[in-house]
Amino acid sequence: MKLHEHQAKQIFADAGIPVPESRLASSVSEVLDAVDEIGFPAAIKAQVHVGGRGKAGGIKIAGDREEAETYAEEILGMDLKGYTVEKVLVEAGVDFVDELYVGVTMDRGEGRPVAMVSTEGGVDIEQVAEETPEAIAREHVDPSFGMQPYQARKAVYDADVPREFARDVSGILSTLYDLFDERDASEIEVNPVMITSDDEVVAADAVMNIDEDALFRQPELAELEDEAYEDDLERKAGEYDLDYVRLSGNVGIIGNGAGLVMTTLDLVDYYGGEPANFLDIGGGAKAERVRNALDLVFSDPNVESVVFNIFGGITRGDEVARGINEALSAFETVPKPVVVRLAGTNAEEGMEILDTDLVDVEPTLEEAVQRAIANTEEVTEE
Repeated sequence: MKLHEHQAKQIFADAGIPVPESRLASSVSEVLDAVDEIGFPAAIKAQVHVGGRGKAGGIKIAGDREEAETYAEEILGMDLKGYTVEKVLVEAGVDFVDELYVGVTMDRGEGRPVAMVSTEGGVDIEQVAEETPEAIAREHVDPSFGMQPYQARKAVYDADVPREFARDVSGILSTLYDLFDERDASEIEVNPVMITSDDEVVAADAVMNIDEDALFRQPELAELEDEAYEDDLERKAGEYDLDYVRLSGNVGIIGNGAGLVMTTLDLVDYYGGEPANFLDIGGGAKAERVRNALDLVFSDPNVESVVFNIFGGITRGDEVARGINEALSAFETVPKPVVVRLAGTNAEEGMEILDTDLVDVEPTLEEAVQRAIANTEEVTEE
């Protein structure tokens, strides 16, 4: 779950991280009231869950009241990468002389959180990591012990942060790690941390993403979720109580068990396809659950074919086959070609039940995946 900048900054400020004075506004008049209180220069910043707001025209610096009104009219209501801007953060301008990056995320390769500091602030950290990885100082943290003070100092010194600002920057890094740990964050960063002309260190931006599986432990953060940014398909998956993650490809994937689904995703990629989703119907899936899974995958306009991979343990092959038949027979024409691979408990019974006028059946997972990919290519040619 992503927090808006103004929400993350309030959390940062409560934890002791210096942030510029700001006001949230949802109308031009509120923007003008805010700049009257804050003064000039003032930044007017669109509050939407997208990156690159500045390049897209979602952040403007107003030097006077007339500019503030003009920028407020331009930004409020604008379409910013597919989202309508309904609120802006009006923030005191910062006279800065340098920009830094400070953040904490999970390094899944190492299986531990990693704290990062870079003097390349103000630039996408992904771009820095790709083009000049040596510009990012990294310090892995053992979650059993948390970030030690010497680790924060080491990351700051390794990044060549000027010595006179090292204490303040390491303090921000330590606080970010504490918030990362205490608030079940998956990512937390400030880009940029600005060093002002008065030699102050200020968090000029704020990113904080929360692990959705941990929201039951963070009820006050769960209340901050902006439902306007929730994916419609993932909302529908929640209603069906299905484990679903939407991806960017065109091959829909359904399986019973997370490992089986991940294997299917890997094979789709291996054979040159692009997975459209992760969808685990779980063990012991009944016909209704199978129908819901197909309805969900068919609802994704990017999906051009579906591979259904079932290995029966608790899940019975005949129940799955019955669910597939019931789901597909409801259509005059099956909306997307479906390939089924059944193995395990009652697989033979399931194969006898399956209506092969509605689905393609393959004996192995590899053949099923390759058939599904071929189906997407046929759809593309058409």
